[in-house]
Amino acid sequence: MPKVLISDKLSDAAVQIFKDRGIDVDFQPDLGKDKDLLLAAIPHYDGLAIRSATKATEKIINAATNLKVIGRAGIGTDNIDKDAASKAGIIVMNTPFGNMITTAEHAIAMMFAVARQIPEASASTHAGKWEKSKFMGVELTGKTLGVIGAGNIGGIVCDRARALKMKVMAYDPYLGEEKAEKMGVKKVELDELFANADFITLHVPYTEQTANILSAENIAKLKKGVRIVNCARGGLVDEAALAEALKSGHVAGAAFDVFQTEPATDSPLFNLPNVVVTPHLGAATTEAQENVALQVAEQMSDYLLTGAVSNALNMPSVTAEEAKVMGPWIKLSGHLGNFIGQMTDEPITAINILFDGSVSDMNLEALTAATIAGIMKKANPDTNMVSAPVIAKERGIKVSTTKQDRSGTFEGYIKVTVVTSKRERSVAGTVFSDGKPRFIQIKGINIDAEVGAHMLYTTNEDVPGIIGALGQTMGANGVNIANFTLGRSAAQGEAIALLYVDEPVPATAITALQDTGLFSQVKPLSFDT
Repeated sequence: MPKVLISDKLSDAAVQIFKDRGIDVDFQPDLGKDKDLLLAAIPHYDGLAIRSATKATEKIINAATNLKVIGRAGIGTDNIDKDAASKAGIIVMNTPFGNMITTAEHAIAMMFAVARQIPEASASTHAGKWEKSKFMGVELTGKTLGVIGAGNIGGIVCDRARALKMKVMAYDPYLGEEKAEKMGVKKVELDELFANADFITLHVPYTEQTANILSAENIAKLKKGVRIVNCARGGLVDEAALAEALKSGHVAGAAFDVFQTEPATDSPLFNLPNVVVTPHLGAATTEAQENVALQVAEQMSDYLLTGAVSNALNMPSVTAEEAKVMGPWIKLSGHLGNFIGQMTDEPITAINILFDGSVSDMNLEALTAATIAGIMKKANPDTNMVSAPVIAKERGIKVSTTKQDRSGTFEGYIKVTVVTSKRERSVAGTVFSDGKPRFIQIKGINIDAEVGAHMLYTTNEDVPGIIGALGQTMGANGVNIANFTLGRSAAQGEAIALLYVDEPVPATAITALQDTGLFSQVKPLSFDT
């Protein structure tokens, strides 16, 4: 039974989901605040469910010897060392959809608040003043809203803004013209947005590309009198430069829910007129907190029980439906990679994967990750679909994929080729109707071989006596042959044999076969079946 630790506050309903799915769940909502206790406890768990209080550092991850998945109830994963998790083969999941509406609504609320100076007017009135003429606001209707990042949350903001009769323009490198037209927004570049927007709202993650996207230089490009809303991530805006622009009047107002440093006890934006600040409340509604807790429990349970991957940040997602269909193909991909990895002794410089026929319509990212994992297992048996692409990248291995329509006898097949400084080596396989993976080609020679836990691969010239030598040697060494497959390039040409045996082939048998002088290569193989 998989075991999950919840080290932050999560709803009772989420805890119950784990229990109902057959997961052994340990609910310790304050454990994440104590690094030493978490470090001591983490080796015993397969899954870790957290919010923002728990810090999944490299030290914690390295101690998590059984951990397979970290689930963050929410969008932000700044509290998780994703590089360390990927290297350790641990999936990192978040729940990007559970608080989309809540965060978008907060951005709209902040826009209203700064447009009408509501917090200042409220504080003044609470103080017994009646400064009606002091708080002159602006309407949203007819104004131009510039949305930086038109993804899930940004898209909802665009929709709400259009309902408020605002003109909406959006900057998003991943937003296509057709999608922009459906959303009713104008797709623009940043400089056009800067020059024309009356309000700007940010909805992008914090990355190298988005860090300081509203720098001092870009703030100077903004339309005079603009109002800026940031409910996305701290670090997207140069807070000091914005403070100066607010003081000079170039920027009329700002509303910030997130800051460069959090908890934010000090900021250049604090105590400035017409600046609305809140303590990272974008997802702070009852509905959103419940939604993300339930989603993370379902996602983690799905992965631990069925292998389905949802909203993973360091691995291709595989739905439960895909997992059922793709399971045999993922296994085949691993076997092909494992075969070629065991056969290759020199450093690999490139991996080329061909997906033919029906398999070309599947989740190729997942199949590619499984193939790379199989190849890397020789160097590190703990390699999995999460860590393998990271290891390949670190080693400078170039990975390429090709997909093509059905081109042969099989409805679909996968062919893997690795390139080294000395040679290219390839193997192909398919999945038959019985759901069992098969090797169908090695070194360009056609075969039909089942995959077993223990196998023996040989190459030789196509001459008489090969079958007898293999059979007699295996028998003499107490090895039972379950399946025997032969193939050749041409009569008297290069030939191969692949034996599926019931137990590992002993070194004595390998030596005996080599001593016959009949074989140019004798290689014992093992597979996780």
